[in-house]
Amino acid sequence: MVLILVINPGSTSTKVAIFEDDVKKVQETLRHDVEELEKFSDLMEQEDFRKEAILKFVESNGYKLEDFDAIACRGGILPPLESGTYIVNEEMVDYLKNKTRVKHASNLAAVIGYSLSAGKIPVYITDPVSVDEMIDEARLSGIPEIERLSLAHALNIKAVAREVANQLGKRYEELNMVVAHLGGGISVTAHEKGRMIDVNNANDEGPFSPERTGELPVGDVAKLCFSGKYTKEELKKMFIGKGGVVAYLGTNDVKKVMEEGTEEEKFIIDAMVYQIAKEIGGMCAVLKGKVDAIVITGGIANNVEVVEKIKSYVFKFAPVFSVPGEFEMEALAKGALRVLKGEEEAKIWGEKK
Repeated sequence: MVLILVINPGSTSTKVAIFEDDVKKVQETLRHDVEELEKFSDLMEQEDFRKEAILKFVESNGYKLEDFDAIACRGGILPPLESGTYIVNEEMVDYLKNKTRVKHASNLAAVIGYSLSAGKIPVYITDPVSVDEMIDEARLSGIPEIERLSLAHALNIKAVAREVANQLGKRYEELNMVVAHLGGGISVTAHEKGRMIDVNNANDEGPFSPERTGELPVGDVAKLCFSGKYTKEELKKMFIGKGGVVAYLGTNDVKKVMEEGTEEEKFIIDAMVYQIAKEIGGMCAVLKGKVDAIVITGGIANNVEVVEKIKSYVFKFAPVFSVPGEFEMEALAKGALRVLKGEEEAKIWGEKK
């Protein structure tokens, strides 16, 4: 039996879980008082505060740190890298603490895990958001100064892709898939034989979502930028956070709109579905029509009516699988487990000079 501690920090909470092999024994979301967090002027100053909360969780469930065979952590904002499970080393910790371009709670995970291990327990991350396996053709935007980026819900996307491959009696690396993660942001991805070869960056491209605009007509965006009506920060918030469904309806709650909304309100969701289906079709084209499965996941996939509407557009392309929710904790545990069982070789991360 392999015992794994899983750590997944959010902005005001930390998800922790204990797995025996791939079986979750206990999971808890440790809520952090906002006033307590505000005492820290920098995100990394929260390290010891969150570490103590995790230690209390471990002890309250009858375990000691030395009981664990590995610590599995959510990957932080690293430079572009291949999919896989990586050993957390001193160089990675230094990058997350001092060099990452984006301050994000996920950066704390590997830092805390490495500190808890004290060099005695292996620490891993799996499939961080910066996983980049895009083919070269996908990188060109049409403007040499702007390159399309691979930024997606990689951890959950890769996990559900492997799960569907298991259902089909195949290995993920044998199949071509389109996976759509539907949450506050929407990532639609093309997978060719285990590599995520194209993706819409959920902040800038693709369908509009509950909180984001997705792709926009650039001419009209330029007019907005130079209209003098908005600051740069106001525009960014309009595109990410206050865009999409919430811009039209004042709510990001797709479930509530589908259950209680008027026909006019439901039409906004229908338009979002239309754009999601169009993006899925585009990714099928990227795979030259050779698609073994289309997978719909994320929180919105819990809404059967929305999933069925998407299916009505894309069912002829490939069998459609719905895997609702998010499986980040399971994905992190399984990533570490594959390494510990010798099914996959852990990768060594090093900052490119």
